[in-house]
Amino acid sequence: MQQTENTAIVVHAVNYREADRMLTLFSPVHGRIDAIARGCKRPKSPLLNASEIFALGDYELYEKSGRHTIVSASLIETFFPLREDYERLVCGTYLLGLCSAVIQPNQHAENLFSLLLHTLSRLTFSDQEWRPLLCGFLIHFTADQGIQPRLHHCVLCGRPVPADENAFFGVHDGGVVCRTCHRQGDMPLAAAQRAFLSSALRSGSASWVNSPEKYAPLRVMRRYVESQLGSRLNPGLMLPDD
Repeated sequence: MQQTENTAIVVHAVNYREADRMLTLFSPVHGRIDAIARGCKRPKSPLLNASEIFALGDYELYEKSGRHTIVSASLIETFFPLREDYERLVCGTYLLGLCSAVIQPNQHAENLFSLLLHTLSRLTFSDQEWRPLLCGFLIHFTADQGIQPRLHHCVLCGRPVPADENAFFGVHDGGVVCRTCHRQGDMPLAAAQRAFLSSALRSGSASWVNSPEKYAPLRVMRRYVESQLGSRLNPGLMLPDD
């Protein structure tokens, strides 16, 4: 999957006027780019497929007065098989929403871009279960954004939490809460789930591939990430676990 300085992925799209579409492009070099794709909704438009969400391509842009217009696009990948599996499609859309919420104009984001493409590729072209895949993405997302949760010591008393000990997770406190300190509202976190998160951080995506689905604390990580971002992403978009 060769990339250039113009490579970007469409993370958000809104119809505009009769045949146009406003796109949010995620570029590893330029960060967030809001651009208009004129005439892209016409059946014979060369921008038709490149203006859909999930479209990965090389985009040539024209800028005037701070506004970007897409001049041309060379499509690299559409991740089309996602559209044939509802759960994976919703999961992929959720990934795009997370990235769209944090990327900034003119800000390099190579690590997050690579994480997104790697996860989307596994989600689309592998048989891996989507829940541990999404959970692995979320823990790496927190590391990239500087909000990685504390996993080995209680965030309230500082006591080391043994690896084989079930504990709790303080969504608003930033990590593991021991059994002595836990309060109402803290979420249960099994020792195996904590091990999943630690392993995912240490060894990268290799540890996500064959991890049993039950060990991925997806609900905990979703609650934590969304609390750190300050709002629930796209409340109308419901993952199957909701």
